[in-house]
Amino acid sequence: MSQKGILVHNAKIFTEKNTFRGSLRIEGEFIAEIFKGEVPESILQNNTVIDASDLWLLPGVIDTHVHFREPGLTQKADLYTESKAAVAGGVTSFFDMPNTVPQTTTLALWDEKNRLASEKSLANYAFYLGATNENREQIKNADPKRIPGIKVFLGASTGNMQVDDKEFLQWLFAESPLMLMAHCEDMGTIQRNIDTYKAQFGENIPIPNHHLIRSGEACYKSTAAAVEMALKYKTRLHIAHVSTAHELALFEAKPLAEKQITAEGCVHYFWFDNRDYETRGARVKCNPAIKTEADKKALIQALTTNKLDTVATDHAPHLLSDKEGDCLQAASGIPLIQHSLPAMLEMARNGHFTVEKALEKMCYAPATLFKIQKRGFVRKGYYADLVLVNPNYPWTVDSGNVLSKCGWSPFEGQEFHARITHTFVNGKLVYNNGDFDESHKGKELLFNG
Repeated sequence: MSQKGILVHNAKIFTEKNTFRGSLRIEGEFIAEIFKGEVPESILQNNTVIDASDLWLLPGVIDTHVHFREPGLTQKADLYTESKAAVAGGVTSFFDMPNTVPQTTTLALWDEKNRLASEKSLANYAFYLGATNENREQIKNADPKRIPGIKVFLGASTGNMQVDDKEFLQWLFAESPLMLMAHCEDMGTIQRNIDTYKAQFGENIPIPNHHLIRSGEACYKSTAAAVEMALKYKTRLHIAHVSTAHELALFEAKPLAEKQITAEGCVHYFWFDNRDYETRGARVKCNPAIKTEADKKALIQALTTNKLDTVATDHAPHLLSDKEGDCLQAASGIPLIQHSLPAMLEMARNGHFTVEKALEKMCYAPATLFKIQKRGFVRKGYYADLVLVNPNYPWTVDSGNVLSKCGWSPFEGQEFHARITHTFVNGKLVYNNGDFDESHKGKELLFNG
């Protein structure tokens, strides 16, 4: 657009402080002005105007937990396809996990991921550095202004990056220059559960037993140990994908700024429960496993009490061929990034929490927790990472409108009432009612580390 700027006119604007009818002007990459009520005629005449009278203007979602599979697993997903699904779903920034091929456990491999993203990603990006039992020197040299955290697998998942050297873990919790983000499942407990169910079913353990194998006990035991170690060493620790009510007892209900140990919730643990294994099978198989209805209800409540601090997706695409088989054969992981914001807005519509609470956990809290520079808020001078949503435009998820490379979604057949109509990334209208402008790529996220 060649004029001075873009004016999003007469929207319902959501900020962290209040919600109001107004307009917002974008100039270059940034939010230049925010207007409550009327807009000067000169502004209307000298900017490209988008009529947003029926729309909500929201900050772009920051998804701090995704697996975009590049490099090495690009038959499932890649930085281009998944960032395209992201912006179509109102996600303007993502943090990608290290369990790719090769695993992102050196700074050289981390640099290569950034290079790939600069060429391919429609959304803004950051990459975790993965911990192993051997990469102490790499972690020591990690740049806190460019790397959001160190991912440590305290339980095995896709890629098996489990860290189990006690001396190294002690050093990591005591000396890491960055926040630790931990996947917590106790593998001893899981193996005992596998042995129990193998005795009953043989090698073909039916999918509905997945939450009993990767059990609540396995999650709690590992999370409790991580929290205990973090308290001992005063570690800045973020627990990934909390899936049980029991784990919530380990977290405090107080403001984010006062916390040393924080917790991430994920959309699928609020939406699905173990009853869905019967109808959706391996399409809802993930690690940690989706648990019971009681766990789901407790996790939703934990959003409102602030025991859970952020909401992410753990977006983890697999081909449907990878999802074939029973508990011990079918791959674990769910593609979610395109539908996370519509799903959260649907839950808000149904009274589980407010729209404002959803935005707090998906936008403001991630920006605050990770100290992201000039993103996550609708504020003058911040990057114009913005989303327009029609809150009354019902649509149904089907395989034909899924943009993830894997080509399927656990939400297929689900009707949502909120539809993302426009997504701006760094001031550029990247997504517009089904059309994409791929001439602009996202930026590397920077941190006030």
